[in-house]
Amino acid sequence: METYFETLVKELYEKAKKIITIFLKANRRDNNAKINIPKDFKEEFFSLVDKVTLSLMEDKDNFYGYFLFQMSREIRFDISSPTAVNFKGSKYIIYFNPIIFLTLTIKQMESAIKHEILHIVSMHLIRAKECKVEYGTLAVNMAMDVVVNTYLDHLPPYATTLEWVNLNYSLKLLPFESFEYYAEKIQTAIDLLEEDNDAAEDDSNKDEKLEIDYDPEKTHDIWEDSSDIDEKTLKEFTEKSINNSQKGTIPDFLESMISSLKNSKAELPWNLYLKRLMGTVESNKKKTITRRNRRQPDRFDLRGQLSSHKAKIVVALDISGSISDEEFNQAIKEVLGIVKNVNHEITIIECDSEIRRVYKVKSVKDIKDRMKIRGSTKFTPVFDYANNKKINLLVYFTDGKGEDKLLSIPKGYKTLWVISGRGDTLSLKEAYGAVKKLNKIEIKDNTFDMRDVPRDGYSMNNQQRMHV
Repeated sequence: METYFETLVKELYEKAKKIITIFLKANRRDNNAKINIPKDFKEEFFSLVDKVTLSLMEDKDNFYGYFLFQMSREIRFDISSPTAVNFKGSKYIIYFNPIIFLTLTIKQMESAIKHEILHIVSMHLIRAKECKVEYGTLAVNMAMDVVVNTYLDHLPPYATTLEWVNLNYSLKLLPFESFEYYAEKIQTAIDLLEEDNDAAEDDSNKDEKLEIDYDPEKTHDIWEDSSDIDEKTLKEFTEKSINNSQKGTIPDFLESMISSLKNSKAELPWNLYLKRLMGTVESNKKKTITRRNRRQPDRFDLRGQLSSHKAKIVVALDISGSISDEEFNQAIKEVLGIVKNVNHEITIIECDSEIRRVYKVKSVKDIKDRMKIRGSTKFTPVFDYANNKKINLLVYFTDGKGEDKLLSIPKGYKTLWVISGRGDTLSLKEAYGAVKKLNKIEIKDNTFDMRDVPRDGYSMNNQQRMHV
């Protein structure tokens, strides 16, 4: 006999299909049409979600129920999984696609919610960015899902599990390994099958406003919409949510995940962060007749593409600030070491309130002694320069003291701010990139005895007029 819950699910599913039908008709007339979700449908749908939440809170694993209770909830028909999460506006948000979520049983609904919370506790929102430097989106997504689904029962039939991956990719992966381990093995298998991201089918004609089927390559796309927040802050917020959710006993595996999160280092150093960025910068493509076009392999008249991996990097040095020669020379050595295995082009810009000098370097011996001009600091001129050049990455070394707003917004490249060990914070309200601290190193003692300085002369230590 059908339960009240099952009847409610069926009714909501029919209403969801009507919402989609109305949208598709409107979209034929106007490509800019939006999905209109009636208020009464939202209320009824989240009333059902409340019942699932209550079931989780009454369960022996009530951690998930209390965690869910702290999250905001939204409906989106454009996600390719029953649920998804991201972090926006100082809170985690869980999204539901009714057309997929309402096909699940109540136990599968619970597992879908647990699935998202386990991603959060595992810090996958951060770790995925690091992993995508080396591996494709599909491999990373499947690897993460393998990890969390290993601990869940009542999964939908299409769930990405260890057994499914082993069967479909002819692998023999072992359970309870790290997601980075799975990502490497799965990516190798994908490459062998030539089914990596470059081989994706052209779906440009597909309506991006609507998803009705599960797609493992898109399940975590919504993570890209998360607020631009540093790793340390996200970790602290996650720990707070976890602490508020521990109202009783929790499974051993979950306790282990929480322990790993709390014992992990808070923030990635600037040089390791730069190494991560180097894997994400856009590379130029070159045509080749030795590889068929992957999207249309039967078209022998179309040539394939190979990456030329030409990374154009601009390193800006704020010569007005408190960055010492020792600090900058050490930093630029690290930059050259990080990019040495990549076909790259590095341009150094010396700047204060304006650009003073621009030159290219290939090795440490090409680095010139810094100019001794010491004006005020403006960041905008460097971004004016970068916006007019086809660069991939801008690394800006500064003490952080300049404008509070950029007059030129970065276009088409990534930005990394590196603040001097003696600097504090970046003056910009919107950084448009990551802000990291420069490694502290030993600096030469440039102190002097004031008795040796003429009252109307210059200090030979810093070439600036002394005011006494």
